[in-house]
This record gives sequence, structure tokens and C-alpha cells, in this order.
Amino acid sequence: MKIKERVNWPVTILLLLGLITVAFPLYMTIVIALKKPSEMTNSISGILSLPSHLSLDNFAEAMRVTDFWHSLGNSVFITLVTVVLSILIHSLLGYAIGRNKKSKFYKFIYFYVVSGMFVPFAILMMPVVKQTAQMGLANRAGVIILYVVFYMPMNVLLYSGYLTNIPIALEEAACVDGASTWKTYWKIVFPIMKPMHATVAVLTALGTWNDVMTPLVIMSGSGSGNTLPLAQLNFQTQFGTNYNLAFASYLLALLPILIFYLICQKHILNGVVNGAVK
Repeated sequence: MKIKERVNWPVTILLLLGLITVAFPLYMTIVIALKKPSEMTNSISGILSLPSHLSLDNFAEAMRVTDFWHSLGNSVFITLVTVVLSILIHSLLGYAIGRNKKSKFYKFIYFYVVSGMFVPFAILMMPVVKQTAQMGLANRAGVIILYVVFYMPMNVLLYSGYLTNIPIALEEAACVDGASTWKTYWKIVFPIMKPMHATVAVLTALGTWNDVMTPLVIMSGSGSGNTLPLAQLNFQTQFGTNYNLAFASYLLALLPILIFYLICQKHILNGVVNGAVK
């Protein structure tokens, strides 16, 4: 006999509401980006209705006005370098802390680094701006260094937690075979942490790609060029009433990071669960 499964209606309703909350703004963004300015009205039905003719003119104009390819290049460069440096540096620090948590010194270092998550950027903003200007780092290099430091607390927390799932017997066996600690890490531990690398890459890339404040206060007036969020900020200031171009630029900025997320998504849940629960 088939057993009829019960539907958990409260959970189902909550999931549907969550889906609507995410899908509705995305629907509005796509519809408005495909419409011509003449089709925009003040009524709800006019805003939500589908465009009479599909047109990509808004995307082409948004790319021209915001200097899209130059801004995209800056965003990709900053995000890519930040992700690579974060994986290399934070995984090393997480490994050193995770394998020496019994030591009072490493335990102090762990709590000191993780405590950085509780310091808001607003408190650090003015000192950081002054120091980067004095050190000649009011450019992309300075922004990358700051990102590597800002995301260190969360990433070290994830890496050190994930290491509890890796048997130390593997490292002991490598040591018996004559491998150094450095070689053991790069040949054994680092490849095993691949799911956590993907998780750290996605979380760091999302934060770096979407951040406005750090490049705004560091690179303002430096001539280093805009990132995509900064280009959109200037775009909104200049064309504040042209929502068609604005929403088209939002979709253009969304696509690269969305593709990156889809590629790495299969490793994200595994890495977060194993790294945060232990």
C-alpha cells in the first residue's frame, strides 16, 4: 500500500513567499530593462506588464554610458586577485591555527583574527583612507590588500573548522615518508580542502564584486578607474530618472558573478556545513 505523504503547509507557504521575494524583483528588473522609455508609466500595470517589443538598445546604451568593458575589467581583476590571495593566505593561516588550537598562543591568534568580524567598516574607514593615501596605495593594489584583510576573519574561521574533518594521520604518514610540513600541506591538505576553497572563493567574490564603499573611498580621484558598482553609482547620479538604462546596467553587472556562482555551487553547501558545524 502506498503511504500518502503529508504536506507541511506552513513550510511550503514560507518557501513560496521566499521564492516570490526573490523572483519578483528579478522579474521587474528584466522587464524594465527590456522596455523602451516610452513604455514606462506611473501605474503598477504599466510597470509590471511585458514589453511590447523586445529590445536590447538599453543594454547597448548602458554599456556605452558606464564604459562597461573598462569597469568590468577592473572588477574582474580586483575580484580575481583578491580570491586567489585569500585562498592562498587564509588557508595557510587557517591550517596553522587549526592544527595548533591547543596552544595558548595560536588560540589567542585565532580569537584575535576572528574578532575582526565584529569591527564595522565605518570605524576603520577614515584611518584606512589616510594610511593608504600616505603609503601610495590609493589604487587597485590598496583595495585588494584591504579586501584580503577584511575577509580574513570569516575565511580563517571556515578553514580552521574544516580542518577538523581531515585526519591528522594523513600528515603523520607523510612525515614518516620524509615529507616536510610545507610539502605535506601543498600535496595533501590543500587539495583535500577543495570544497572549502570553492566556498571561500564564492563568498569572497560576492563580497568583493558587490562592494561599493571600499573602492569609493580608496580610489576616489586616483584615476584608477571605476569598478562596476562605482560605474552604476555614477550612472544613477547622472541618469536618476531613466530606470530602463539603470536596470539594464544591473543585469549586465549580475551576469558574470552569477555564472561564477553556478559553476561553484555544488561545493558550497558541503564546504559551509563541514567548516562551520564542527
